[in-house]
Amino acid sequence: MHVEHLLNDESLGLRPLWADDALLRNEISGVTVTDLEQPARFVRPGEVVLTGLVWWTPVKGQGRAERFVSALKQAGAAVLLAGEETHGSVPDDVIQACARHGIPVAAVPAHVMFRAVTERVYLQQWGELSRRHALPEHIRDRLSRLVAQNAGPDAILTTAFAHLADAAVAYVLTPAGRTVSATKGADALAAHEAVRLLADGTGVTVPVDSDTASPYERWHLYLPDAAPPRLLHEVAAVLSHCQERQARHRAAEHQAAEDLGALLAGADGDATGVEDRLRAAGLPAHGPYRVITAATGERRPGRAAAALDEALACSGLGPAAVGRLPDGTAFAVVPEAAVAVQLAEIWPRVAAGDPMVPLHGGIGSPAAGPDGLAGALAESRYALASARSTAPDTSLLTDASALTSLGTLLSGVPAEVRTVYSRTVLGPLLDIGSASAAPLLETLRTFLACDGSWARTAEALHLHVNTVHYRVRRIEHFTGRDLSRLTDRLDLSTALLCHADGVISDRCARSSASTAR
Repeated sequence: MHVEHLLNDESLGLRPLWADDALLRNEISGVTVTDLEQPARFVRPGEVVLTGLVWWTPVKGQGRAERFVSALKQAGAAVLLAGEETHGSVPDDVIQACARHGIPVAAVPAHVMFRAVTERVYLQQWGELSRRHALPEHIRDRLSRLVAQNAGPDAILTTAFAHLADAAVAYVLTPAGRTVSATKGADALAAHEAVRLLADGTGVTVPVDSDTASPYERWHLYLPDAAPPRLLHEVAAVLSHCQERQARHRAAEHQAAEDLGALLAGADGDATGVEDRLRAAGLPAHGPYRVITAATGERRPGRAAAALDEALACSGLGPAAVGRLPDGTAFAVVPEAAVAVQLAEIWPRVAAGDPMVPLHGGIGSPAAGPDGLAGALAESRYALASARSTAPDTSLLTDASALTSLGTLLSGVPAEVRTVYSRTVLGPLLDIGSASAAPLLETLRTFLACDGSWARTAEALHLHVNTVHYRVRRIEHFTGRDLSRLTDRLDLSTALLCHADGVISDRCARSSASTAR
C-alpha cells in the first residue's frame, strides 16, 4: 500500500494539504497514533503517523511543529495525518514544517475516527495474505463467542495464541505499565519495565483502538517476538470490544460513587446515609479511608476520573469508588490509609499517558470512619488546589499532610484571594510608581527574614542601623502595623508570601552563613 492509495481513499475523506509526487509513491509499513511532541522513538520507518494535534498550541506553535515534524523525518515516517477536531483545522505551522522536511501531510476531518484510518491501512495491507497469516476461522469463531459472553482479556489472549506451533508470549499493557492480561507462562513485568518496552520499540506493539478509553487507560497488545501483523490486528480488534465493555461497566460504577460524592460535598449528609452510599459503591462501611481528588484543567476536564481509575488499578489496593463531584472534580474514596505512598510513585507514570495535559491531584488525611469522609474530602480538595497553584503546567500530586509550612498552606488559597490580601495589607509598599516603595518592601522582607534583628538586617542590606530604624518606622506608618508585635509580623509575612508566591528574601540567611564562616 502506497501513500497515494491511502490519501485517495474516498471512504476516509482525507484532505491532502501538501505532498510531493515522488513521496506519494512511498510504501506504508504500518500506523502509529501519537500526541507526543517528541514522537521519534515510537515511529518506525514507513509508518503513517496519526495525531490529534493536542501537542500544538498557538503559543510557540511554530517551534513545536518544527520539533514534531523533524522527529518524524528522523524516524522515516511516510505521511502525517493530522486531526482537525482539536483546533478546527490543521495549523499552518504544521503544514509548513511538513513542506520543509518533505513529509506528506493530510487533514483528518473531525467526524472521521482514527480507528477507521488504522483499520483501512491494516486491512488493505494484509488483506490478501494467506490464511496462515491471520486467525484461523475456528479461532475467530471462538473469539466471537467469547466477546458475546463478556469474557475478559485473559480468555481472549489464551484463545487467540494457543493455536500457534510455538507458544506465543503476549501481554496487554497500559501506558502506565500496568499488565491488564498476559498469556499463560509469560514472565511478570514490573511496571517500569513495561513502560520501557512500550517506549523503546522492542518487540511488537499494536494499539487497541477504543472510542471510550482515555489515553491513561488505553490498552496495547505487546509481543516480545514478531508475529503475523494481520493476526495481531484481528486480536487487537477483539480486545477493543472487551475494553469498551469494561469502560461501560466502569461508567455504571462511577454513578454509584457520584451519589456518595454528592452526599459528602453537601452540608447535610448524615453518617447513616454515608454508610449506605459506601455499600452501594462497593466499599466497606468502616474505615480507615483516604480521599483523592484530581483535575486535568479546562482542556481535558473529563479525563481526571479516568486517570484516577488507572492510578488506583496500578496500585493494586483493591476496591475503590471513583467518580465526579457535583462541580465536576474527579474524586476517589479508597479503604486504605497507606494509599499515598503508592500513588506518589504511580502518579508520574499515569500522567505520562497524556503528557500535554497536566494531571493534578490532592490527597486528604486518613478518615477513621464514614463520619470523617466529608472532612477528608475538603482536605483533599485543598491539597488539589495547592498542586494546581504550585505547578500549573506540570503534573503534581499533593498530600494534605505535606502542607506543613505557611507557604505551602497558602498555596491552596485561590490566587485572587492571595492577591487581594497582599494588596490590602501591604498597601503603598506595592506602589511601583513610588521610588521609596521598593526599598521599603525589600527592607521589610529582610527584617522579617532576620527575625526582627536590626543589626543583622543592616548587615544584610549593607545599611546603617539608623537607616533600618527609619525604614521600619515608614513601613509601620504605611501599613498600620507594629513590627514589634508577633501578630503584626505574621500578618506582614503572610502578605509577602502571597505577593511573591512564597519567595522571601534569603539575604539574611546568606549573611548569617557568611558571618558563621
